[in-house]
Amino acid sequence: MINPTVYKVKSFDLSDLKGISDKSLDMHFKLYQGYVKQTNSLLEQISEILKDGVIDQEENPVYSELTRRLGFEFNGMVLHEYYFENLQKQGTGDPDTQSAFRKAAEESYGKYEVWKTDFMGVAKLRGVGWAICYQNPTNKKLSNHWVSLHEIGNVAGFEPILVLDVWEHAYLFDYAPSDRPKYIEAFFENINWDAVDARLENKQ
Repeated sequence: MINPTVYKVKSFDLSDLKGISDKSLDMHFKLYQGYVKQTNSLLEQISEILKDGVIDQEENPVYSELTRRLGFEFNGMVLHEYYFENLQKQGTGDPDTQSAFRKAAEESYGKYEVWKTDFMGVAKLRGVGWAICYQNPTNKKLSNHWVSLHEIGNVAGFEPILVLDVWEHAYLFDYAPSDRPKYIEAFFENINWDAVDARLENKQ
């Protein structure tokens, strides 16, 4: 039998954020834990089907559905880890003028402010999903993208640098659905720019 990888729930110390309540975070962490649990469960079920190295006719529909679900659950797990990891207590707002990220944003957009306007514009798009700033590994340029659900819209080969969850569960305890812009502003108050810079520098 193929041994599936077992993923573990990561812990994040993010209480007392600005504009994002502990109540919201507690619910969000539980949702994340669910993605980890479902990812492990699906990998185990797929592994069981593959144990003989053959997918028979009766198993094929089950295998197909499990594999499709895995993309949603797995990406949900990973994107939440990116999101929580790029948050911190006592954030400083925008990045320092000498930060690697600000320099990359200026090289890609001309000005950091233009990058931020674009990122916030993506985050305000109607629907549920993610706003993600990626780096193109070929030319090192940054670009902002909308990802529907968890697995639809990720750019092949690009590296996530800054990840913002804009599903309503991320802010519904703190803001009305129509007040998503306030949540986005709160997100910027809590970004861990050191973590973002480290992602960027590791890709140079």
